[in-house]
Amino acid sequence: MPLTHVSGGLPADGRQTVFDGRMPAAPGDLRVETHGIDPVPESNRYGGPGRLFTVWFAPNLTMTGVFTGTVGIALGLDFATALAAVVLGTVIGAVPTAYLGTWGSQTGAGQLPLARLAFGRAVTVPGILQWLSSVAWDALIGLFGGDALARLCGWPFWLGVLAMMLAQGALGVLGYEAIHRLQIVMTFVLAAAFALIAWRLLDGVHPVGTGTAHGADQAGAFVLTSTIALSLSLSWAPYASDFSRYLPRTTSRPRMFWFTLLGLVVSFVAVQALGLLGASVLTDQTAAGVDKLLGGGVLGAFGLLAVALAALCSNAMNDYSGSLALQTVGVRLPRPAAAALAAVLGFPLVLWMHAADTTARFQNVLLFVGYWIPGFVAIVIVDWIARARARGGAAIDLAAETARPHSGWPPLLAFAVAFAAAVPFMDTSLYVGPVAAALHGADLSYYVAFLVALAVYAPLRLRHRPQD
Repeated sequence: MPLTHVSGGLPADGRQTVFDGRMPAAPGDLRVETHGIDPVPESNRYGGPGRLFTVWFAPNLTMTGVFTGTVGIALGLDFATALAAVVLGTVIGAVPTAYLGTWGSQTGAGQLPLARLAFGRAVTVPGILQWLSSVAWDALIGLFGGDALARLCGWPFWLGVLAMMLAQGALGVLGYEAIHRLQIVMTFVLAAAFALIAWRLLDGVHPVGTGTAHGADQAGAFVLTSTIALSLSLSWAPYASDFSRYLPRTTSRPRMFWFTLLGLVVSFVAVQALGLLGASVLTDQTAAGVDKLLGGGVLGAFGLLAVALAALCSNAMNDYSGSLALQTVGVRLPRPAAAALAAVLGFPLVLWMHAADTTARFQNVLLFVGYWIPGFVAIVIVDWIARARARGGAAIDLAAETARPHSGWPPLLAFAVAFAAAVPFMDTSLYVGPVAAALHGADLSYYVAFLVALAVYAPLRLRHRPQD
């Protein structure tokens, strides 16, 4: 892709490209954002760091997170131990996500476009993985949200899914500001909804005081529970600066970091803690199961509405970031069209999953695909720090940085080696690595992938520096 598109400027002839376009001008500007991966000029920046709390809080208040929280109890942990594992994993995964999010105000660029600094033209590999993951998450979350909407309105399943995909696709098309405004409103709506759901579900339910796992089995269950929690908060890392790229360069980076961290940690811990508390009654992981647990009627309808709205919040962000990832790999499709494409592709995938009853297997595939993220995070952070040191503390000039020749093979090698090294440590229902089995189910793959990528890429990055 020509470097003019990376730097944010127009081509020499002054014509607009599919990577540029109309940008929101202020909070509440809900006109369609046609601006793509070109960095946002400083003159078009607005907003404050507080909106990062809501944009990273609301999309995580889903029943998917609640059901994920039941895993610790199912593995034999008591409530206190499982909760400690959830908090630990969530914080570890949220820290790099919050750190990457601070890059948006400094550069005006999204996360995958910024990855070209480290990967060069090899960014195609993580770019494709990110785009496929966004479509896959669209389908998985859309399956649950569409089913809830269909049951709420008395529609056939396919119509509920279609309505869900149309709504999330529309938000993805509208873009950055529409998503931020939605998450501000949904933070209050979904917080109230889940508080009510928690009150109803946990009436008479007591936390598990004594676990069934002991010794090495308990340690393995603790690590696996922690890693699952880590994977949830870290899964947002490739999206991080997408939702801070319109913030002014002068925005406080510490405040950006803490608002993002709090949004991720509070939301993920809350829904998983609810799952831990209600593990004994949360057995039917479907929209119908939620309706039944809430006793039907008005409360059941309210629960189904909350499930549908939560899916909408999450998938709108998937479609938006997916559109930036698709442009990053070189597809010359306008950003709104790229966002709509993700929703369009998600619709038949949901129907296929529903007809074939493959939801559980698909969840495992998504978890397996997520194993690429720790290596990606390690590589882009090493490159970012190395460039910052080379600048001697000066503000980043994205045009100058991207104009320097850069080899793509060192990050690609580190990326591949990190993933391969993590395989023996993986623990899913599709595959259990030999090391994970020996460690009583402890999944250390995310940590291994990050550390191996760090160890392989750091010396290569120092040896193969971009040329001036």
